[in-house]
Amino acid sequence: MDFQHLRAFLRVAESGSFSIAADNLHLTQPAISKRIAQLEDDLGTELFDRIARSVSLTEAGKALLPHAQEIENQIGLARQSVHDLAGEPSGALRLATSHHIGLHRLPPVLSAFSQDYSGVHIDIDFMDSEQAHELIMQAKIDLALVTLSPTPESGLRTVPIWQDRLAFMASHAHPLASEKSLTLAQLGKEAAVLPGLGTYTGQIVKQLFDSQQLSLNVSMATNYLETLRMMSSVGLGWTVLPAIMLDDSLVTLPVKGVKMQRTLGVVYHRGRSLSRAAKAFIDALKQAGDDD
Repeated sequence: MDFQHLRAFLRVAESGSFSIAADNLHLTQPAISKRIAQLEDDLGTELFDRIARSVSLTEAGKALLPHAQEIENQIGLARQSVHDLAGEPSGALRLATSHHIGLHRLPPVLSAFSQDYSGVHIDIDFMDSEQAHELIMQAKIDLALVTLSPTPESGLRTVPIWQDRLAFMASHAHPLASEKSLTLAQLGKEAAVLPGLGTYTGQIVKQLFDSQQLSLNVSMATNYLETLRMMSSVGLGWTVLPAIMLDDSLVTLPVKGVKMQRTLGVVYHRGRSLSRAAKAFIDALKQAGDDD
């Protein structure tokens, strides 16, 4: 099975288009079609349904896809391993991170790392932690710097970096803002603006209320913490945010006997052999975590 044929198959599968795949590989569309046809001949089955202008994977194509992705990943790792044997860490490092970490934790690490390893080009995508975890599972990125899942995931390796303390917050005008001590039951009666309950941070809050058999009165939810801070500050409800996000627009709500925190760190695929650039970046993050 020719790897160039597999590459053509992957690009068509990803884009749903022979012409886009041809552009991506700097080939003509007939050349892409020929490679797909040869691969189908080798396997003795059709890999794509071609209906009008639509291209979709057949059952055989869906079966081949994860194996082709793994082959491409392993060849990339082989090239990187050979390249890494000489000199300082270099090359591309594909990184995903959450907006919060990108704003509040990552800048000093990136600044120091870029000075120490000028030969490494970091390609950063900002997204929800849950999306980044999925891309790691699909081997589409090298590292994800995110909120770690509250429950272990067998396919991933995790490196905790920061403990991120969470706090209940509300606007100065909120009815509970002047209270010296509060209970979760009191909060449960008031409207809340919270991270989506499907996010790892939202799960922490939900599990806390569930443990006391209390309901949450969620009036609005969003995955963007900066938006939550704004919504709470204008009086739309109390919220839960990392303590480092407290500013003059909000006050902390003293909830009796409750301490919340989440862990921020690095995740990568258990089957991935990390490049020297990735290992150096993890070391830089560990140093930042120790200094925090």
